[in-house]
Amino acid sequence: MYQLSGVTKRYTRGKKTVDALAGVDLTIEDGGRLVIQGPTGGGKSTLLQMLGGLDRPTQGTVELDGMNLGGLSEAKLTKVRAENIGFVFQSFNLIPTLTAQENVETALVPLGIKTADRRERAAQALESVGLGERAGHLPSELSGGQQQRVAIARALVKQPKVLLADEPTGNLDESTRDDIMELLEGLWKEHGLTFIMVTHDSSIARRAPRLATIRKGKVTITENAAA
Repeated sequence: MYQLSGVTKRYTRGKKTVDALAGVDLTIEDGGRLVIQGPTGGGKSTLLQMLGGLDRPTQGTVELDGMNLGGLSEAKLTKVRAENIGFVFQSFNLIPTLTAQENVETALVPLGIKTADRRERAAQALESVGLGERAGHLPSELSGGQQQRVAIARALVKQPKVLLADEPTGNLDESTRDDIMELLEGLWKEHGLTFIMVTHDSSIARRAPRLATIRKGKVTITENAAA
């Protein structure tokens, strides 16, 4: 479970100070699904970075299962991310010189998993996203939707507790967007993940049971009983 208490993130731009997040209190239950929306530059990605331990709050605490992420050493924080949190980004972030299989395997290297086991788990992960037959292809040989599927397989191969996605459909056409969302929603249910996603797409936001809207650093939660 995530517990955010009084989370503020302050940036200094020249002589001006801006609060991307301003005293955010938020609870996200295990297995929950939350979509984050708001205007460009309004703090959406900042909040996701806090949840992923990629940034630390200026004030307040971000706790995951009772661990204060902002209070951990960099080494311990890296270990928490490697073991518990999967990331999916808009730009896929695949290594262009590695095959789909090798890209997925990179997520297992920090966990000290043996080579044979890495290969087997990566192959299974690619199979689970419908790309078992494309394991030997480079990113440049795959479509945008296929590259995002590789990125999803890479995020899930380490069997994380949390999946964080930052505009995962932002670079995809409408048909491919829907395919990727169906895949993510299916994996969320299948694996019991805590799934948190930033999106500007209102049609995607309406599919989520819970919506966090950020404006001027403040978060408003809306429950969607129909989702």
